Amino acid sequence: MNIMEAVKMRHSVRAYTDQRIEGAVCSELQSYINQCNCESGLHMQLILDEDIAFSGRMAHYGKFSGVRNYIAVIGKKGRDEDCGYYGEKVVLRAQQLGLNTCWVGLTYKRVKSAYEIGEGEKLHLVIAIGYGAEQGKAHVSKPKEKVTDNWDQKPDWFQQGVVCALLAPTALNQQKFRFSLHGNHVQAKAGIGSYSKVDLGIAKCHFEIGAGNENFEWQR
Repeated sequence: MNIMEAVKMRHSVRAYTDQRIEGAVCSELQSYINQCNCESGLHMQLILDEDIAFSGRMAHYGKFSGVRNYIAVIGKKGRDEDCGYYGEKVVLRAQQLGLNTCWVGLTYKRVKSAYEIGEGEKLHLVIAIGYGAEQGKAHVSKPKEKVTDNWDQKPDWFQQGVVCALLAPTALNQQKFRFSLHGNHVQAKAGIGSYSKVDLGIAKCHFEIGAGNENFEWQR
């Protein structure tokens, strides 16, 4: 599938089969994670066949089952937005490879022996990954007018970017972000709340896919 198809088909999945991630799929996924780490300076790691992180009451509370694989999203402190942006790139690549995913902020155990954390780094959150027992369901999105202003006056590429951003996963599906247009510069702002900067990075990843990087620049 192409990247836009992956955006539309990706849904958060919490229940997984026991099929292992291996062979060409595993190699391609690991290669893409390495590429994103090289580009971003993050330290994301693919953890396979680890059954502690999603065991016990926390996983039960989060309604997870069968999770034995996850991506540890690790990076320097203060890199929350980059974690969201590059983590979502990996999520969409996983979808293209026939895998399912779910961003997880709290309902897992930290298994420090499973991954490496360098000096000045932290585990920001994890992404459950594997072959889903089901494909998940689409979430209810905010009206597009709630995340930008003067909708009818915006160019098509901007509108397509916002629509794509509203398909992005966010903490508690709150979609606390806003986009505004100034000439050909787009400003994206995070709302207030847990993981709001991670959510902003995820939403910006989606916006770029819908809008096309050739049409705008991010306002710093």
